Amino acid sequence: MKIGFFEIKGWEKRILRNGLKSHTLSFFQEPLTLDNVSKVKDYDILSLFIYSKVDSELLKKLPELKMIATRSTGFDHIDLKEAKKRKIVISNVPFYGENTVAEHTFALILALSRNVHKSYVRGLRDDFSIEGLKGFDLKGKTIGVIGAGHIGLHVIKIAKGFGMEVLAFDINKDKFLAEVLNFKYVSLDELLSKSDIITLHVPSTKKTEHLINRKNIQKIKKGAILINTARGSVVDTQALLEALDKGILSGAGLDVLEGEEFIKEEKQLLYEKANPEALKNLVKDHILLKKDNVVYTPHIAFYSQEAIERILQTTMKNILSFSENNPQNVVE
Repeated sequence: MKIGFFEIKGWEKRILRNGLKSHTLSFFQEPLTLDNVSKVKDYDILSLFIYSKVDSELLKKLPELKMIATRSTGFDHIDLKEAKKRKIVISNVPFYGENTVAEHTFALILALSRNVHKSYVRGLRDDFSIEGLKGFDLKGKTIGVIGAGHIGLHVIKIAKGFGMEVLAFDINKDKFLAEVLNFKYVSLDELLSKSDIITLHVPSTKKTEHLINRKNIQKIKKGAILINTARGSVVDTQALLEALDKGILSGAGLDVLEGEEFIKEEKQLLYEKANPEALKNLVKDHILLKKDNVVYTPHIAFYSQEAIERILQTTMKNILSFSENNPQNVVE
């Protein structure tokens, strides 16, 4: 089969060639777009990441396409309805970085609890004073995990290693695991009011949009820290700004931002018609990231060598299974 891989780094090619020796492979560093779709118009399978937006217009230009293997858990960048209509199988990578994201969560927590980022910035200015850098221990503190799924459970295990108390909020409760790992399920309001650290691990859906908002953020225990490695839309940015300004939150560790999908290269913002909502979010984000009690990483919680290799391995298995008429990890 002819397979096209988009959004591929150089080192990934060797792994894919070794795992898919019986197929004809082509690699493209850029996302799949209408500008380059003609290069793969007769391909059987395409593999891509989240920056390739596969809509109905693009699918119409791929008459031979039989499968899309997205190298992501999410698949909202693909028009599933149109794909189904064209009998194109879509597969994803349901699990690959649970421990990876959990470890990054604690990197953000520790950066705030021990003022690592503040110390680093001071050092760049040749200021090695310790005033204002007193941190706090994690041992004995309460962490509230919103979303106790695969990633959330890894966070709970790590928290227990630090000697923390754990509260969890999830619509699906596993009482057996709660007993084994020694954590307690509570309501969202109780979690917000009792947690010293609050960390988010829920998907982006209509139900989770602004799960943390201007109303319930007032219920947070004064001086708590908020960590978001989930999706930017889960937290209302305006509510977060107000909570930081009023001292409700003493800090925030963010790997995602609300509206980050609108953040584009400068030349795009200059030459394309501006989206007012996008510009509003950019202004808020700019204000947010200027605060010295906010630690930000650019959506890299998933991004470790091991996690990327797991993504590639699962993607190859998805492709090989499909070629053997036994598709797996199919999304509908």
